[in-house]
Amino acid sequence: MYASTMKTLLRMLLSLALIVWLGAEIFFPVVAAITFGTLQPDTHTAGTIVGQLLRILHGMGLVSGFIALALLALAPAWNIYKQGSVLAPMALLVLMLGLTAYSQYGIIPAMERDRVAAGGSIGAAEPDDPSRTHFNRLHRRSENVEEAILLMGLVTVALVARAETTRA
Repeated sequence: MYASTMKTLLRMLLSLALIVWLGAEIFFPVVAAITFGTLQPDTHTAGTIVGQLLRILHGMGLVSGFIALALLALAPAWNIYKQGSVLAPMALLVLMLGLTAYSQYGIIPAMERDRVAAGGSIGAAEPDDPSRTHFNRLHRRSENVEEAILLMGLVTVALVARAETTRA
């Protein structure tokens, strides 16, 4: 009975880690859209708020991702899942963690440098200002990275659900 309870608890923690990360990934664009819509004339303030929220999202993702990765790595030893069934979700989690770290420590700081170089507000810079064009390119890259993380997360959930059906 104890082993069964532990297995259920560990599967629940794995599910919770994935739910927290993917739920935040799904909800973030909604919050960003509402923030920019509400603060329409003040895109600088909206961008500042959304940037802070993105940093929080990344922190949640990194913690949740490492927890999920650790649980998946240990699952075969605890006879929760078969060894082969966890390799693909683990690989996707590593990619998701890498993309999250890239966005957090690469893209966001570069966007902040562009904002400062543009005089403190990207919206106030001329459309052809090199800092503004680079910022916009990084913004599109950031959106693509977050979309990729979300898609890989959904595939990870499907693969973990599949592992449930092939449990040891």
